[in-house]
Amino acid sequence: MKEILNQLTAYKSLDRDLAKEVLINLANGAYNNSQIAAFLTVFTMRSVTVEELSGFKDAMLELCIQLPLDEYDVIDLCGTGGDSKDSFNISTLSSFVVAGAGQNVAKHGNYGVSSVCGSSNLMNYFGYEFTNEKDRLLHDLENAGICFLHAPLFHPAMKNVAPIRKELGVKTFFNMLGPMVNPSQPNSQLVGVFSLELARLYGYIYQQTDKRYSIIHSLDGYDEVSLTGPFKWISNDQESLVSPEDLGMSVIQPADLAGGTTVEEAATIFWKVINGEGTEAQNQVVIANSGMALKCARPQLSLVNAIDQARDSLLGGKALESFKKLVGEKLVK
Repeated sequence: MKEILNQLTAYKSLDRDLAKEVLINLANGAYNNSQIAAFLTVFTMRSVTVEELSGFKDAMLELCIQLPLDEYDVIDLCGTGGDSKDSFNISTLSSFVVAGAGQNVAKHGNYGVSSVCGSSNLMNYFGYEFTNEKDRLLHDLENAGICFLHAPLFHPAMKNVAPIRKELGVKTFFNMLGPMVNPSQPNSQLVGVFSLELARLYGYIYQQTDKRYSIIHSLDGYDEVSLTGPFKWISNDQESLVSPEDLGMSVIQPADLAGGTTVEEAATIFWKVINGEGTEAQNQVVIANSGMALKCARPQLSLVNAIDQARDSLLGGKALESFKKLVGEKLVK
């Protein structure tokens, strides 16, 4: 690691194969905690390259427990996090809206690192038991239209890194990697990213795959469609700047997206929204993200139709039904 750190601090980058090798060694405990922290910190001070991020992705997918779901044509809705906006759990809510609209979802999630409440904190609060057992996850998918893949159970090799990430408490390249390393390798993916630069990186990497993808970055920094202003949308066949008005929605204020300061507060917001009791702004932002996901998974839909389907799922109780089927009626009452 000493040679690697010297190379990086001399403003040199890693090629794809070396980046993969380093991350595999890191996961296998070849480096001490100080070396790992130093390695992670380098990438908070300079941009990760396409080659480095691709190598890190290759390593994570090689090390993870695979869960092939090709026959289910799943989509994942996953933000990178790290936008420091502390918004409510929009992508998690949107995952159930999409499932309620009849599109299978394999939601990849984890505990919050740079946020109060990640998707795994939320699911744990509602009593959902994490698993990497294929049969149970397939049952969830067939019954509820969604399965939840708790990242630590599928990436056990990362146990050496998790406590260091938590102690650092800032976004690292692992935030960038999260959506890329879903163990089901979904056919479609809506990815929210915390910077325009990262949106470009994702675009370059996803162009090399056969995945249907939509990469989202709100220009004021959100890693999702925030409706607080325009957002960049990069997909297989287009790149555009989209305004809330283009979605038939109005601009909302950042305060409308506040996610609370505790897991309990975040869960209260989640429960109100999925029950159809959210504020107009909360409902609209969930519908917007869900609509973008449905458009990604079903390219034949117009964006207007995709948003209409999302609205029907949330306000018509279909998303709630999907959530209850996954978590269990008794646990959510």
